Amino acid sequence: MSTVEELPSPVSTEGAQPKRGTQKSRVIGIFTSGGDSQGMNSAVRAVVRMGLYYGCKVYFIYEGYQGMVDGGDYIKEATWASVSGIIHLGGTVIGSARCAAFRTKEGRLKAAENLVKRGINNLVVIGGDGSLTGANIFRQEWSELMDELVKQERISSILRELCSHLHIVGMVGSIDNDFCGTDMTIGTDSALHRILEGVDAIVTTASSHQRTFILEVMGRHCGYLALVAALSSEADFVFIPEWPPEDDWPDKLCSKLQQERELGHRLNIIIVSEGAIDRKGQPITAEQVKTVVVERLKQDTRISVLGHIQRGGNPSAFDRILGCRMGAEAVVALLESTPESEACVVSLDGNTAVRVPLMQCVEKTQSVAAAMANKEWTKAVELRGRSFVRNLQTYKMLTKLKPPQSDNPNLPHYKVAVIHIGAPSCGMNAAVRSFVRNMAFVGHKVVAVHNGVDGFVEGDIKPLGWSDVNGWVGQGGANIGTRRTLAGDKNNMAKIAEQIKQNQIQGLLIIGGFEAFKSAVQIADSRGQYPDLRIPVIVLPATISNNVPGTEFSLGADTAVNEITSICDKIRQSAQGTKRRVFVVETMGGYCGYLATMCGLAGGADAAYIYEEPFSTKDLLGDVLHMEKKMKDGVQRGLILRNECANKYLSTDFVYRLFSEEGKNTFTTRMNILGHMQQGASSSPFDRNLGTKLAARAAAWMTETISKNVQPDGSVVCSSADTVVLLGLIRRHYTFTSMENLKKQTDFEHRVPCDQWWLKLRSLLRILARHDSVYQTEGIQTKIDEDDESDY
Repeated sequence: MSTVEELPSPVSTEGAQPKRGTQKSRVIGIFTSGGDSQGMNSAVRAVVRMGLYYGCKVYFIYEGYQGMVDGGDYIKEATWASVSGIIHLGGTVIGSARCAAFRTKEGRLKAAENLVKRGINNLVVIGGDGSLTGANIFRQEWSELMDELVKQERISSILRELCSHLHIVGMVGSIDNDFCGTDMTIGTDSALHRILEGVDAIVTTASSHQRTFILEVMGRHCGYLALVAALSSEADFVFIPEWPPEDDWPDKLCSKLQQERELGHRLNIIIVSEGAIDRKGQPITAEQVKTVVVERLKQDTRISVLGHIQRGGNPSAFDRILGCRMGAEAVVALLESTPESEACVVSLDGNTAVRVPLMQCVEKTQSVAAAMANKEWTKAVELRGRSFVRNLQTYKMLTKLKPPQSDNPNLPHYKVAVIHIGAPSCGMNAAVRSFVRNMAFVGHKVVAVHNGVDGFVEGDIKPLGWSDVNGWVGQGGANIGTRRTLAGDKNNMAKIAEQIKQNQIQGLLIIGGFEAFKSAVQIADSRGQYPDLRIPVIVLPATISNNVPGTEFSLGADTAVNEITSICDKIRQSAQGTKRRVFVVETMGGYCGYLATMCGLAGGADAAYIYEEPFSTKDLLGDVLHMEKKMKDGVQRGLILRNECANKYLSTDFVYRLFSEEGKNTFTTRMNILGHMQQGASSSPFDRNLGTKLAARAAAWMTETISKNVQPDGSVVCSSADTVVLLGLIRRHYTFTSMENLKKQTDFEHRVPCDQWWLKLRSLLRILARHDSVYQTEGIQTKIDEDDESDY
């Protein structure tokens, strides 16, 4: 049984820094239950290391509830080293199993006995709503179970007093994303990666043979995976349980497929959720869909059932970071709990890990199932959240064969331009596709300015229509070209104004990074000199550096983080079987340390050097000593990340040479500069979806703003500051901010926002790497927001 130690005081929700050493020690048990999902190991690692950081004892409970009931070797104390090298692994290293015994009173009595004899009265549960509900029932019965164990003389009254209350904190691990109360569950993003990898691979073979492919994806009761995969892959048709098709769906499906082939399309993709049903509640299977297509259209049709591939593979960077953040917050929640505290679940609220009442979330989740059982389809979709509704609406619009023909010639039709400024990044093409189709859907015309500002000056402007953007959603780079040239360079502004006038452009969408942001500022400042610039201008942030003010995420940053994390996994794997080795890796990002920090969390790095946190040779030497100590404790691999502009004098080469010299008696050192491979690859699911939704919002704003400022002669005259804006994602909300306001929030010299949200994660990175640091809690939420809007 654990000794009594001093531990932390309650944590403020205002971001105050909790102190260690002011409360009695607690013993924590952690287990995973239900279906496995990628990212669970990251959460397990974070719980163990945060628990040890606060002086707690932490126990693994192997095989879920079954291990809790069986006890013995199924409950083992965890150490720092026992979770080394697991962050990149899929599944769950502590196992998961179904347990009929725990459903009985005697089974729960045995589980309680096994926990109490080890002093465990704090549980972290990682699983779905069934697992979390079971844990809450266990908590409610705990006092009764303790009394029964004392009565049967299976535990002493002293033990009963020490473990008088059971504290429960849950994390949702489910690839289906079917739990209400969190924007994303652990494993969902990784599952989407597996699905889209499959779709992207199938597209090439399907196109070669002019085939129709039907993909069955997981989601027995929730169509989230199928819907987002369809939206992110340009699938022609999708079947989900929350929104069954009308009874004539075979006619509509075949009509659409036939028309697409007549238009020259060489392939068709249909995605079917495994829980798809019709309006009568009868299953719609992939075989059934194939039969319809083959019998009616005689098309060469194949079925691909992805199955448990969706649960497999390495977790995405998103899920690794999510597991780290949720695991850390779960430990703090346990340390703050009191006998009166109700069970909570750590959730993702926009971009913050928060705690919400467990049973409130479970009840709302169950209400979706009840609505579907009662065939209340509209209600079921609405209960899934506003983001789910918009995903469905956007999918329906974007996958039409062509825009609807308007019968009213008096409706206004506008002409807008889209341009890239800055370096290419994944998600740009998805944004252009979405913007073109959203504008065309309501009758407007879009022209593409090719090759950035240089093309604008030269008049390289061409129409971009509905069918021109087929297949763009997952492609990396920038199909219409981009340059780093600024709008304010040389005499560009006068020439841009002239091209706007000649081409009768009434609005401008700029997609790009800091250059795009700065160009929009220059356009806003030049309106007085060049009246033709007084058109609505909107910027969509797109850069792997994620250094644009006014948003928490830029297009391309998620893809880059995944690419860097994958490369770091391979780099460390390359040293398998060799002696102890430390890798020093340089990332892009300019003066913004976002990539180094997030990849450090996702890759389990030992340190990440960035410009925002100054460091010296003394700090480097301290990290060498720290690395040596960890190596002597059994760690075999080290990873050091450095942002390219972290320090003018302490270069990556200098860091490499210092580690090589000072650590030569303990480990060898290797250096890697990743370069432009960080910008490559196909767009991640996150970037595809974010680009699609940002552009849809941009199109709506553009139409509304033009209509308010259009003149009788068709020209557009905008004079207010809020007509040159940046559209960003901030805490679940898509926010339009004027360039005038953003200028005050920007460090133009170093090309970064003055306030960067991810810096608060730096302490977590250091704690999980066993450095001395102070954790900052992310926040507490006491109710479920009815207007959820996830990043997806």
